This record gives sequence, C-alpha cells and structure tokens, in this order.
Amino acid sequence: MKISDSFSISSSALTAQRLRMDVISSNIANAETTRAQVVNGKAVPYRRKMVVLEPKQQAFGQALNTALGNGETSQGVKVTQIREDSTPFKPVYNPTHPDADNEGYVYMPNVDILKEMVDMISATRSYEANVTALNASKAMVTKALQIGK
Repeated sequence: MKISDSFSISSSALTAQRLRMDVISSNIANAETTRAQVVNGKAVPYRRKMVVLEPKQQAFGQALNTALGNGETSQGVKVTQIREDSTPFKPVYNPTHPDADNEGYVYMPNVDILKEMVDMISATRSYEANVTALNASKAMVTKALQIGK
C-alpha cells in the first residue's frame, strides 16, 4: 500500500460521511412534514431516509495489480444506496389539522429526532476522525520530503 492510498481512503470516507450528514439534516428538516408527496390524490408524510455504506470491493486481478504496484487502490468506502425507512408513520390525534383522516388522526413522518441526532453525532465524529487521519498522512509525507533536504 502506498502512502497516497491513505489519501484516497480518507477522501472516500469524507465524501460518504458528508452525504450521510446531508441526509440526516434532510430528515430533521422534514420531521413535521405531513405532505411530502401525493399518492392517488392523498397526501403522504415524509419517510425517513438512510444511507447505506459498504466497503469498496475489488476483483482478484485488481488486488494483484495493486499489490504489485501496477494499479490503483480500490480500498475505502462507498455509498451504495439511499433507502427509505419502512417503519410505520406515527398517528397523532389532531382533528383540526388539514391532513387529518375521518377519525381525526394525522400521520406524522417516521423521523425520530433523538435517533437522528445520535446519527448526526456519529457521522460528525467519523468525519472528524477521517480529517485527523488525512492530516496525519499529510504530515508524514511532509516529514518524508524534509528528510531529503
């Protein structure tokens, strides 16, 4: 593994965590949105979204070329999808709400602010850890270049 591979690994993680923070922010912003879309003439609440991260995979030939120094690394992380949470919406009794059904219940988004804040803290800490790793790699490269002076 080359020292420059650490830069690409950290940058893939930074990109993934940034997208994760954007999706979490969208969830928090829409936690009270009862009309996210209209399906069959009926308003449907916002559905929580989640980011799915997976490690980058490489074929055997690519791994061999990387080990021999003839190829680029494909290590790191990638976002494979942004999927919707399938948990049911939360019914809240409010007969005066414009989106209330015949029984007076309004279906609120399946966004739990507490869970979103925990996810945001996790994503932020991961982002900070990758910035630290990137800065450490940069410092090592800088020190290595100063040895030659």
